[in-house]
Amino acid sequence: MRLIDSHGHVQADRFEADAELVIGGARLAGVERILVPSWDPISSAAALEIVARYPWLDAAVGVHPHDAAAVDDAGWAGIVELAADSRVRAVGETGLDTDRGFSPFPDQLENLRRNLALARATGKPAILHCRSKPGLRDAQDALVDELRRAGFDRSGGATERFGARPPAIIHSYSGPLDYGRTVIEMGLAISFSGLVFRPGEEDSAAIARLVPGERLLVETDAPFLSPPGAPRKRNEPEWVRVTAAWLAETRGESPDVLGDGLVAAYDFVLNRA
Repeated sequence: MRLIDSHGHVQADRFEADAELVIGGARLAGVERILVPSWDPISSAAALEIVARYPWLDAAVGVHPHDAAAVDDAGWAGIVELAADSRVRAVGETGLDTDRGFSPFPDQLENLRRNLALARATGKPAILHCRSKPGLRDAQDALVDELRRAGFDRSGGATERFGARPPAIIHSYSGPLDYGRTVIEMGLAISFSGLVFRPGEEDSAAIARLVPGERLLVETDAPFLSPPGAPRKRNEPEWVRVTAAWLAETRGESPDVLGDGLVAAYDFVLNRA
């Protein structure tokens, strides 16, 4: 089965001692593409450093909602400069998080808006983190409002820059059914991670069956969100195979057909072809 990891933080501290082995292990496991997203200026620069060493990897630069309040104008200017690099295929990860609240919500909104503006200006899709507290949906509803405000839907101005490609990727999908249907109707890409195996995420299976193949992605969110069988404290890109197998079973597709589709979708969404 061909594999991609559309979201693996291989520049994270947990891989500092053996990133080469981790990336090599992913390659041996059949992973053909890894998108290396960032969360702040330092990790954005590190993402570019690591993709310079491994040309089959791609970078994303941006500011995570947890770090929204910590990045000043100078730091943001550095990210804007990095975003012009051809090895950068996406902006993020960014988004909204009302679960852990490491940055005040107004700072998260300001941060999201400037990341979306950068994605639209560069034609590189925004990678969107979105989490509410268990049983709530305030972050999802606010994210949809912000996406529409920024023109990131089928009728919005972002389509002029992206054409048929999705202007954003919902990373590690989590949320109620109507939210999933909404972002699919908006024309966004959806990525699934090991989060789908956790209690309370049962709606993910229904959404996974609805995502058009050309906008369907799979990820690890390494070193986080380990699927069953993977080390709990350090997920790695090779373990994307567990969630990919879940996707194939959930969608009723053969692993080979799904794998070919995942590679094609990755290349389409990130304009890599």
